[in-house]
Amino acid sequence: MDRGRTDTVAYRPAAGEIPTSPGVYRFRDASGRVLYVGKAKSLRQRLTNYFAPLHTLHERTRRMVTTAASVEWTVVGTEFEALQLEYSWIKEYAPPFNVQFRDDKSYPYLAVTLGEEVPRVLVTRNRRLRGAKYFGPYTKVWAIRETLDLMLKVFPMRSCSDTTYRRAELTGRPCLLGDIGKCTAPCVGRIPVAAHREIADDMVAFMAGGDARYRVDLTHRMREAAAAQNYEAAARYRDALGAMEAALSKTAVVLREDVDADVFGIADDELAASVQQFIVRAGRIRGTRSWVVDKELDVPLGELVERVVLSAYEDDAYPPREVLVPVRPEDAALLETWLTDRRTAGRESDGLRGAGRVVLHVAERGEKAALAETAGRNAAHALMLYKTRRSADFTARSQAIADIQQALELAESPLRIECFDVSHLAGTNVVASMVVFEDGLPRKDQYRRFNVASTTDDTDSMYQVLRRRLAYLKERDGTDVQQGERFSYRPNLLVVDGGQPQVQAAARAIADSGIEGIAVCGLAKRLEEIWLPDADFPVILPRNSDALFLLQRLRDEAHRFAITHQRIRRKRDISSQLAQVPGLGEARVRVLLKHFGSVARLKRATVDDIAGVPGFGTVLAAAVLDRLAADTESASLSSS
Repeated sequence: MDRGRTDTVAYRPAAGEIPTSPGVYRFRDASGRVLYVGKAKSLRQRLTNYFAPLHTLHERTRRMVTTAASVEWTVVGTEFEALQLEYSWIKEYAPPFNVQFRDDKSYPYLAVTLGEEVPRVLVTRNRRLRGAKYFGPYTKVWAIRETLDLMLKVFPMRSCSDTTYRRAELTGRPCLLGDIGKCTAPCVGRIPVAAHREIADDMVAFMAGGDARYRVDLTHRMREAAAAQNYEAAARYRDALGAMEAALSKTAVVLREDVDADVFGIADDELAASVQQFIVRAGRIRGTRSWVVDKELDVPLGELVERVVLSAYEDDAYPPREVLVPVRPEDAALLETWLTDRRTAGRESDGLRGAGRVVLHVAERGEKAALAETAGRNAAHALMLYKTRRSADFTARSQAIADIQQALELAESPLRIECFDVSHLAGTNVVASMVVFEDGLPRKDQYRRFNVASTTDDTDSMYQVLRRRLAYLKERDGTDVQQGERFSYRPNLLVVDGGQPQVQAAARAIADSGIEGIAVCGLAKRLEEIWLPDADFPVILPRNSDALFLLQRLRDEAHRFAITHQRIRRKRDISSQLAQVPGLGEARVRVLLKHFGSVARLKRATVDDIAGVPGFGTVLAAAVLDRLAADTESASLSSS
């Protein structure tokens, strides 16, 4: 057997056995469970990548390949068939290494049961009502109930339960909604069932985006009734028009009235992804939806978009003609075909025609781009909220601490963890941060910042910072820590941002300080690997584990704290430099920085830009730019 095969898994098939046709492949473990499902334009080309030498694979891909015990594939006729088969298998097998988006909660919908003989409208979380037409989802039940209450004034259709409807049929007396004009009471024969269905169809058309037509129609009827001096009818049309306007006012107008679109925003990191969907009909946001998922394999954004779109339109949902996404995936054309088929089938089931082709694209300018940016911000906020809530879970924190102790083989539970990060700007303004987590929660009152005056590289900076931090432990060794001396608390675990070089520097600092009993590890961001001193291989934690989540949060908090400190120093430095310009005092420096918002924007400004700031002229503006240019050149020479 050749060396290329000895450095891979034993079940690797021979390259000649794998077809070059499009198809779908499945990795299975020893018990037959499907671990991963993927599609390929060429099965041979794609699968060969998985069976490259193990040391060349991405860590998480290597873990999937080594966990599997076999691989199988199915050849299909076209790439589109591969997309469909992959989608159905992911739904069927729920493979743990595939990204699968599921809602973390059920959303309320407004449903019209067109499949019933006498349709009714209701608010429900059940997406499986036979023959029902759904609108939403909505984030708040009370909001959709308010909207429904207004809509029944315009479209007075049945909203009662089957029991209430049958009781009215037997007694010949309608319910309260029939008496107050919010139902035409087909139960007692006030209108024929066929006429009631027309009202239901009108409500469906209105909710689907036909509000402009109904507003014009109601206005026309009101004026006709008033001209005929039928003031009672005119008053009813006026009230209905007011109710319609009130209902529409509850949905924000974001685009033109002829625009129907779904807008997706996605935010993700190494461990999780968050999705925000805005459902825009007739230019108004008619519903929102958001969900978060833990990721097992690190996939590119284009593949995430593909998974999001496939997940969003499963079951009974069908897309509008326009779907806005952050980036176009590699198989965008195939995805558009799939979306078009879903739209055509969905509209035909609703008795509608003229589906048209679905377009999947990225909004680059104008109102659509602004809405897409808003969706992205909402997704980022949801991801942050998800992490915050997860870290606040006591059971999850306890399990994370226990898992870290077990994975790193620590003698004691790491109840106090300190994390260090070094930050600099082209070798200048070198700073470091120390953040503290106790019992899995941040102790911001014990965070510390460090300035590094002179250093050779990041490892030397890390060594210096840890020596300075550990010096406090040496001074207090054997004595009680007094109130206010929290810097002298002894950590159970030191975490450094980086790989083996940073960990070795930290271990050397601990050894040179003469401190014993403190564990140290490093978290490398690229692969989320945990490195221990003198280890040949990293420790790999499961991607969805609370232990890795806690360590990642530590590292990110240390990075944020270090960057914040560095920015403050840069701003202070630039203020002192600008204060040396003749005629530029502290007040004018503050005005200048406030106007441009950041030092980077100030450095990119022109003389005319600065001269436009109140209190500045072209001479002073030129002096400011000359000073900034001189400082930049000086920093460049010192860093080189």
